[in-house]
Amino acid sequence: MKKPELLVTPTSVSHIHDLAQAGADAIIIGEQRYGLRLAGEFKREDVVEAVKAARQYGVKVYVAMNAIFHNDKVDELSDYIRFLAEAEVDAIVFGDPAVLMTVRETAPHMKLHWNTETTATNWYTCNYWGRKGAKRAVLAREINMDAILEIKEHAEVEIEVQVHGMTCMFQSKRSLIGNYFEYQGKVMEVEKQKYEKGMFLYDKERDNKYPIFEDENGTHIMSPNDICIIDELQDMVDAGIDSFKIDGVLHEADYITKVTSLYRRAIDLCADERDQYEEKKGQLLSEIEAIQPKHRPLDTGFFFKETVY
Repeated sequence: MKKPELLVTPTSVSHIHDLAQAGADAIIIGEQRYGLRLAGEFKREDVVEAVKAARQYGVKVYVAMNAIFHNDKVDELSDYIRFLAEAEVDAIVFGDPAVLMTVRETAPHMKLHWNTETTATNWYTCNYWGRKGAKRAVLAREINMDAILEIKEHAEVEIEVQVHGMTCMFQSKRSLIGNYFEYQGKVMEVEKQKYEKGMFLYDKERDNKYPIFEDENGTHIMSPNDICIIDELQDMVDAGIDSFKIDGVLHEADYITKVTSLYRRAIDLCADERDQYEEKKGQLLSEIEAIQPKHRPLDTGFFFKETVY
């Protein structure tokens, strides 16, 4: 049986070695100037080193260019894409058609993964971007299991689904937190906190903490829970979903590595020894629960319409 790719998000070049040994098949990296909500910042020299590290293990390297681009960055795209082609990355993840058009002009051989985070909700749209040149569609996090399986049945492109980690609920191009602190005359305070992992919006009524951070792309408010469907993989494996993504944004490297190793076991058992998977999937879930940060409960996201924000 075909196994889905296990796609993960390293925090650094050195972390790639741990993730590869834990069973990752592919990684997604990039820098905030061009990519959204990355687990680690990878400048150009880091991308080169990341490709070298990944090649040692046969791991594919995808680079995020899925930021929202305004006019001031359009002229930069061709140079960055040319660099990625020379670095021999395996694919570029994009949302803006400007990236697709620039790839056609600059590196027409480059593989493209379409990812807008929210609008990949039907197979017509996935196939539209496939016919424009994308080889893969990254499905929205807000659709349920039945919709995912139906999209895969009709898709003309590879299908990627996030199976673990937090999701983005809100993004603004504005530096909302930074502007608030500056309005209060606390510029130094926000500069110290801007890239930290301990900033939250607190919902007292529901006792939820929504992680919030700012980068060059603006302000991002994340879900209070982490998706985890390590014990619900069988339908998507049987349907031939091409890639399972673990999103480690705002998590520690050790946590991402451990979760990767557990999903590696789950995928292998689900594809090769289904009876063993059914027997052990509860234990695999328990192992993730044991390392899960206390302020981030696990749920099944929108796969079974359980999550309400």
